[in-house]
Amino acid sequence: MNPAPTDPAAPRPPRRRVHTRARLLAAASELFLTVGFARTSIEDVCAAAGYTRGAFYSNFGSKEDLLLALFDDRAAERTAELERLAAACEALAPRERARVLAEALLRVEPAESGWILLFLEFRLVAARSAALAEQVAAHDRTLARAVADVLERALPELVPAGADARQAAAVILAAREGLLARTAAGGAVAEELMASTAAVLSGLLGH
Repeated sequence: MNPAPTDPAAPRPPRRRVHTRARLLAAASELFLTVGFARTSIEDVCAAAGYTRGAFYSNFGSKEDLLLALFDDRAAERTAELERLAAACEALAPRERARVLAEALLRVEPAESGWILLFLEFRLVAARSAALAEQVAAHDRTLARAVADVLERALPELVPAGADARQAAAVILAAREGLLARTAAGGAVAEELMASTAAVLSGLLGH
């Protein structure tokens, strides 16, 4: 997910606060991925980072805000990776470009399995809160726009209109999430399903 543009005239947060925020995010990431969102408390995050609750609340409004910030950072990393891949395969034929991008969007590295389970857990938490569900939806929309931008640049012959690219991105991301829920345990069946889905998506993008 791309960060929101900042106003050059706006004051920057003190370096110490940036460092505090980074340490809280790092501590939360390790705890959430190890024991899950529900079983991790704000006190746990503060203790792991070496800060007080006051330091936490000067950076985040809630545990949910903290996790959404982690998801935003993770989405930004994945989008940057996709952009680099799109640039690297510019010389390929459209259908081959579509295949490479579809596989990249669906590919799950072993280190990502914890993130998959964490996001699925948070989806269920957010489903029980209208306000939180809207925050998650806003995250989804921003990520879909970022992926759509990549698709428009990488496959201009196939998705020339912005609306079409956004629709394609939204569908791909939703399919990816459902697919990850089905394949979280791994194994031969999961690999087969991943390969089949990648083939279908690349066929749709590279029609």
